Amino acid sequence: MPRASVPRLEELSVQNYRALRDLQLRHLTPMTVLLGPNGSGKSTIFDVFAFLAECFSVGLRKAWDRRGRFRELRSRGAEGPIVIELKYRERPDSMPESRVITYHLAIDESVRGPFVAEEWLQWRRGQQGKPFRFLDFRHGVGQVISGEAPDASDERIEERLTSPELLAVNTLGQFASHPRVSALRRFITGWYLSYLTAEHTRTTPEAGPQERLSATGDNLPNVMQYLKEHHPERLAEILSVLARRVPHLEHVQANLMEDGRLLLQLKDAPFERPILARFASDGTLKLLAYLIVLYDPEPPPLIGIEEPENHLHPRLLPELSEEIRTASARTQLMVTTHSPFFVNTLRPEELWVLYRNEEGYTQARRAAEMRGIPAAIAQGGKLGQLWMEGAFELGDPLTASGQPKRRNFRLDTSPQRGDNPDDRHE
Repeated sequence: MPRASVPRLEELSVQNYRALRDLQLRHLTPMTVLLGPNGSGKSTIFDVFAFLAECFSVGLRKAWDRRGRFRELRSRGAEGPIVIELKYRERPDSMPESRVITYHLAIDESVRGPFVAEEWLQWRRGQQGKPFRFLDFRHGVGQVISGEAPDASDERIEERLTSPELLAVNTLGQFASHPRVSALRRFITGWYLSYLTAEHTRTTPEAGPQERLSATGDNLPNVMQYLKEHHPERLAEILSVLARRVPHLEHVQANLMEDGRLLLQLKDAPFERPILARFASDGTLKLLAYLIVLYDPEPPPLIGIEEPENHLHPRLLPELSEEIRTASARTQLMVTTHSPFFVNTLRPEELWVLYRNEEGYTQARRAAEMRGIPAAIAQGGKLGQLWMEGAFELGDPLTASGQPKRRNFRLDTSPQRGDNPDDRHE
């Protein structure tokens, strides 16, 4: 059932972050899918979320250094800070009563390292009121308005952080006197970004229940142990769905070994003895991991899944898409893909198509706003097929993405790679 208290992201704006020179994704849906060929910028958008989450969890400097600092992070030819801006609602199910909150973060660099050039939070007083900032910091110095419902007429408290590389929201959000700031901090630190690999799920970790799957899935047996002990009905539901998707699969279990480790085993119906996870198919293990994420009894406020089609049979992708749609009633999901099979089940408003412009920067178009797409869907067309046919006003998805479509469209395979300006930006 829906969770009314889960915040929901409505808009993302990014400037000067690698190929994202100036990108805006507006009116984000509970299930948002980013589609595009290799090199179109899907993983870069995914990394914006990872970067922001790491700024809150391990600090700005570590997140900055991991990505090569300004030399690798700032868009080629760009000047000025990297800017990330989020618009979200804390309680989306109470709209229009729930106010839209804007979080703005600008990061720059000096000889001493990265610093927060600008950071602020703002909302409106009522639906027609003028926006005002209830948190406003620059270079580690600023003001904040405390209380449940900060108002422009309330007292502003002067604050000074111990370092300009600290995020004010992350620091002040640890105090109960700033509930709106604390809510944003919980929202961002609660994000789950998946980088699942089948190989990591084959580990034999130390026994002990763990509530949430790691980013790589290397604690899969521990999460199954947790579900078995605390939510056995949810684990049974997950395994039932998995058995319907994977022919002949009878059961999956995490068994305690004599040395205190957990061993994941899978049993096929025709055979008496189960097999070890290291001998199971990549697709089965990844699907199990995805289902555990999607059926989490207390899901994170935002889940990111990168290219779920890897190692999965194409016929499983529409079903996985529907599982994700069901989960979006309880949390928000951001998915990257280049699989038409996954995209075929989507609605036009859920799909953003990414491409590079002539300067090499990532652009995004919502499928619902492209000429002819809503009409094609109404006549029974499928988004994945339309994309592969080059019907998205962006040309062929591999060789001419982002180029103006010819008046009489036909799939042109004559140009060699490198003849197209976008190819040189890959």
